Amino acid sequence: MMRALPRNVGLLVSAWVLAAVPAHPVRGQSAPARDDIVSQLSQFDTAPDLDIAALKQQVLERSRSRSRNEPPPDKRPPIAPDLLKLPTFSVAITFDTETPVVRPESYQTVGRIADAMVQASLLPYSFLIVGHMETTGRRENNVLLSQRRADAIRDALVNTFKISTKRIQTIGLGEEQFVDPAHPASPVNEQIQIVTIAKQTEQPAAASPSPPAKKSTKKR
Repeated sequence: MMRALPRNVGLLVSAWVLAAVPAHPVRGQSAPARDDIVSQLSQFDTAPDLDIAALKQQVLERSRSRSRNEPPPDKRPPIAPDLLKLPTFSVAITFDTETPVVRPESYQTVGRIADAMVQASLLPYSFLIVGHMETTGRRENNVLLSQRRADAIRDALVNTFKISTKRIQTIGLGEEQFVDPAHPASPVNEQIQIVTIAKQTEQPAAASPSPPAKKSTKKR
């Protein structure tokens, strides 16, 4: 059976935000609307055959390649083209420089993601948290940092908002697949993406047969 919809996610969002909000809030960043996240991520059709572990290794190996014939960043083919066909919601989450530490101004955004994931229309689905980077810095390091940032978002969703670990996987694509391929150095390429990757098919439990009636041993 599908678990009941958590009623305290909104309270958790508020508590997490208020616990670390700076005295002088940073302007210019607003959290996405929960219903917008739900609307985009629920448009799921079919699930591709994704091997996340194998893809992680492929991403790391390509980031280490030093081929002379390799195309420039804006001409690199996407390393995970199947992800481009899936429902995706991109969010701008601010991290401390060169770290996976989420800054306070982005706490509400993470909370909205959690709130969306427990809405009825998204409860049957599982998701991939995808980290990206722009072309500043070493290419291999960008893959590693994007993975750590994706993991940080997953950890917040699981540990703070109690989203099931079975519903969330992560991958860091670094600069091997840009959000905006035409502008590899653009900050938009540091966005985090939430991708719907599968629909859980829960089978109803089979009804247990009624035990046979016991014969009375009482003497007549």
